[in-house]
Amino acid sequence: MKPVKSIHNIEAEAILHNVESDSTSRKVVRISEQVAIGGIKLALMAGPCSVESEEQFYAAALAARDNGATVIRGGIFKPRTSPYSFQGLGSTGYRILDEVRNNLKLPVVSEIMDVRLVDEMAPHVDIFQVGTRNMYNYPLLKELGKLNKPVLLKRAMMATVDEFIGAAEYLLSHGNGNVILCERGIRSFDSSTRFCLDLTVIPVLRERTNLPIIVDPSHGTGVARYVEPMSLAAVAAGADGLLIEVHAKPDQALSDGKQSLSFDELHSLSDRIIKVANAVGRAF
Repeated sequence: MKPVKSIHNIEAEAILHNVESDSTSRKVVRISEQVAIGGIKLALMAGPCSVESEEQFYAAALAARDNGATVIRGGIFKPRTSPYSFQGLGSTGYRILDEVRNNLKLPVVSEIMDVRLVDEMAPHVDIFQVGTRNMYNYPLLKELGKLNKPVLLKRAMMATVDEFIGAAEYLLSHGNGNVILCERGIRSFDSSTRFCLDLTVIPVLRERTNLPIIVDPSHGTGVARYVEPMSLAAVAAGADGLLIEVHAKPDQALSDGKQSLSFDELHSLSDRIIKVANAVGRAF
């Protein structure tokens, strides 16, 4: 009599089967003709946590592009712990996303929070970001799984690796193979940083899937001065790219200013990424 498999083993086998994972074949998710995530070349996704105005977003996007970013990040729907905090521009921000995409000729990643917004938001973004709070939002994952549009799936702040892989499987099993995993820090007992950036998950995920892996050291630390060293460590550990928050004036940002890099700090990081990337056989 065969032993009964646990649900975690079933999920792990399913994702391995769907993405044809092995140690020599890493999946590359193509965002546009010029931009792909995975492979030898590292990806840098950078921009402000929240789109505050056209001027603010364009300035951050320009700085990101000039420092090696191939994807611009910018949230217009923001899940915030306090209902009194800035929640984003909402649908009025679509025009701003479009302006930056068209003028800079770069793809945009932005967070989606509600399954009812999928069709409305799709024409204005190149990558749907599923945030930490929505990793367990299975109706949303199922709907995004019906599309071919790339999805950046963030690990929930208290998710195990099996649960993270299971969430990715919801997207894959519904037909969307364009899945990018994102480690953004998990909760721990220590309050020295906002979260505990789990870099050990990089080799674990590389072993169990062939999906591209992005690391978000901005949320993972919550402290701007820690972003650079953790970014370099993530590249050395095998990440396929980074997701970095950038703002012209971090101390005046409407959200997550404490973890946002200034333009000069982004420039410093970009210079050092090149050295680490070269040391581990990657390009930037």
